[in-house]
Amino acid sequence: MHPHLHTKDNTACEEIMTALEECHARGFLWKSVGMCNDTKHQVILCLRAERLKRTATNRAAAKIKRERVKKVWDDIDENS
Repeated sequence: MHPHLHTKDNTACEEIMTALEECHARGFLWKSVGMCNDTKHQVILCLRAERLKRTATNRAAAKIKRERVKKVWDDIDENS
């Protein structure tokens, strides 16, 4: 399973997602015999890459916030 496709976080994968939707629109038989598998695999890889970018950004922001909080607590401990 993959997350919702058309969100603000997945704009880089828009072309591949559109291709997957077009493939799925061809009908059930087209999907059931695996004609959309390559496109779906590309969507999954693209979504994973986007998720890894967001994770790295969030991790960096959390590290900065942790350092700032640690500094504040160190100042509080030092002045107490």
